[in-house]
Amino acid sequence: MRLVVFLTAASLPIAGAVAAEPILSPGFRFSEQTGEALYSNACQACHMGNGEGATGAGQYPALARNPKLETAAYPTYVVLKGQKAMPAAGRLMTDEQVAAVVNYVRTHFGNDYGPPTTAEQVKQAR
Repeated sequence: MRLVVFLTAASLPIAGAVAAEPILSPGFRFSEQTGEALYSNACQACHMGNGEGATGAGQYPALARNPKLETAAYPTYVVLKGQKAMPAAGRLMTDEQVAAVVNYVRTHFGNDYGPPTTAEQVKQAR
Protein backbone atom coordinates (compact mmCIF):
# COMPACT_ATOMS: atom_id res chain seq x y z
CA MET A 1 0.00 0.00 0.00
CA ARG A 2 1.26 3.47 -0.91
CA LEU A 3 0.73 6.63 1.11
CA VAL A 4 0.20 9.67 -1.06
CA VAL A 5 0.64 13.09 0.47
CA PHE A 6 -0.86 16.18 -1.10
CA LEU A 7 0.55 19.58 -0.25
CA THR A 8 -0.99 22.89 -1.12
CA ALA A 9 1.14 25.80 -2.20
CA ALA A 10 -0.07 27.72 0.84
CA SER A 11 1.39 25.12 3.18
CA LEU A 12 4.90 25.33 1.74
CA PRO A 13 7.19 27.93 3.29
CA ILE A 14 8.85 30.31 0.86
CA ALA A 15 12.30 31.56 1.75
CA GLY A 16 12.25 35.25 2.64
CA ALA A 17 8.47 35.54 2.36
CA VAL A 18 6.73 37.88 4.74
CA ALA A 19 3.14 37.08 5.61
CA ALA A 20 1.19 40.26 4.92
CA GLU A 21 -2.14 40.66 6.61
CA PRO A 22 -4.84 41.77 4.20
CA ILE A 23 -6.39 45.14 4.83
CA LEU A 24 -10.09 44.45 5.12
CA SER A 25 -12.95 46.50 6.43
CA PRO A 26 -15.10 44.65 8.93
CA GLY A 27 -18.79 44.21 8.18
CA PHE A 28 -20.60 45.75 5.27
CA ARG A 29 -19.12 49.25 5.39
CA PHE A 30 -15.70 50.66 4.75
CA SER A 31 -13.90 51.56 7.95
CA GLU A 32 -11.23 53.76 6.34
CA GLN A 33 -11.77 57.47 6.90
CA THR A 34 -9.23 59.28 4.74
CA GLY A 35 -9.51 59.67 0.99
CA GLU A 36 -6.12 58.04 0.53
CA ALA A 37 -7.02 54.99 2.62
CA LEU A 38 -10.40 54.62 0.90
CA TYR A 39 -8.79 54.90 -2.53
CA SER A 40 -6.16 52.33 -1.57
CA ASN A 41 -8.73 49.83 -0.30
CA ALA A 42 -11.68 50.42 -2.64
CA CYS A 43 -10.45 52.00 -5.87
CA GLN A 44 -6.88 51.21 -6.77
CA ALA A 45 -7.48 47.56 -7.69
CA CYS A 46 -9.20 48.78 -10.86
CA HIS A 47 -7.95 52.35 -11.32
CA MET A 48 -4.38 51.42 -10.31
CA GLY A 49 -2.21 52.98 -7.64
CA ASN A 50 -1.21 55.82 -9.95
CA GLY A 51 -4.76 56.48 -11.16
CA GLU A 52 -3.89 55.58 -14.75
CA GLY A 53 -6.71 53.03 -15.10
CA ALA A 54 -6.42 49.67 -16.82
CA THR A 55 -7.65 47.59 -19.73
CA GLY A 56 -8.00 43.84 -19.58
CA ALA A 57 -11.01 41.90 -18.39
CA GLY A 58 -12.76 45.27 -18.43
CA GLN A 59 -12.14 48.94 -19.09
CA TYR A 60 -11.22 50.93 -15.99
CA PRO A 61 -10.93 54.63 -16.82
CA ALA A 62 -7.97 56.72 -15.82
CA LEU A 63 -8.56 59.14 -12.99
CA ALA A 64 -5.20 60.79 -13.61
CA ARG A 65 -5.57 64.14 -15.37
CA ASN A 66 -9.26 63.41 -15.97
CA PRO A 67 -11.26 66.55 -16.86
CA LYS A 68 -14.52 64.77 -15.91
CA LEU A 69 -13.46 65.17 -12.27
CA GLU A 70 -13.46 68.97 -12.50
CA THR A 71 -17.09 69.14 -11.36
CA ALA A 72 -17.44 67.38 -8.00
CA ALA A 73 -21.00 66.28 -8.77
CA TYR A 74 -19.81 63.78 -11.41
CA PRO A 75 -17.42 61.68 -9.28
CA THR A 76 -19.81 61.98 -6.33
CA TYR A 77 -22.60 60.48 -8.41
CA VAL A 78 -20.36 57.69 -9.75
CA VAL A 79 -19.15 56.71 -6.27
CA LEU A 80 -22.69 56.79 -4.89
CA LYS A 81 -24.61 55.15 -7.72
CA GLY A 82 -21.98 53.35 -9.80
CA GLN A 83 -21.57 53.46 -13.56
CA LYS A 84 -20.89 50.71 -16.10
CA ALA A 85 -18.46 48.25 -14.43
CA MET A 86 -18.05 50.38 -11.31
CA PRO A 87 -20.32 49.20 -8.51
CA ALA A 88 -22.27 51.65 -6.40
CA ALA A 89 -20.28 52.23 -3.22
CA GLY A 90 -22.67 54.73 -1.65
CA ARG A 91 -24.31 52.22 0.66
CA LEU A 92 -20.88 51.11 1.87
CA MET A 93 -19.64 54.60 2.77
CA THR A 94 -20.80 57.47 4.92
CA ASP A 95 -21.28 60.92 3.40
CA GLU A 96 -17.95 61.93 4.92
CA GLN A 97 -16.16 58.96 3.36
CA VAL A 98 -17.61 59.64 -0.09
CA ALA A 99 -16.54 63.27 0.16
CA ALA A 100 -13.06 62.22 1.29
CA VAL A 101 -12.43 59.82 -1.60
CA VAL A 102 -13.93 62.20 -4.17
CA ASN A 103 -11.73 65.02 -2.90
CA TYR A 104 -8.72 62.71 -2.95
CA VAL A 105 -9.07 61.74 -6.61
CA ARG A 106 -9.82 65.36 -7.57
CA THR A 107 -6.56 66.56 -5.98
CA HIS A 108 -4.16 63.71 -6.84
CA PHE A 109 -2.83 61.98 -9.96
CA GLY A 110 -2.17 65.29 -11.73
CA ASN A 111 -5.64 66.64 -10.88
CA ASP A 112 -6.02 70.00 -9.18
CA TYR A 113 -9.77 70.52 -8.98
CA GLY A 114 -11.66 72.43 -6.34
CA PRO A 115 -13.47 73.53 -4.38
CA PRO A 116 -13.72 70.39 -2.26
CA THR A 117 -17.04 68.60 -2.00
CA THR A 118 -18.64 68.39 1.42
CA ALA A 119 -20.49 65.67 3.28
CA GLU A 120 -23.61 67.86 3.06
CA GLN A 121 -23.35 67.93 -0.75
CA VAL A 122 -22.96 64.15 -0.79
CA LYS A 123 -26.02 63.82 1.45
CA GLN A 124 -28.05 65.93 -0.99
CA ALA A 125 -26.81 63.83 -3.94
CA ARG A 126 -27.98 60.59 -2.34
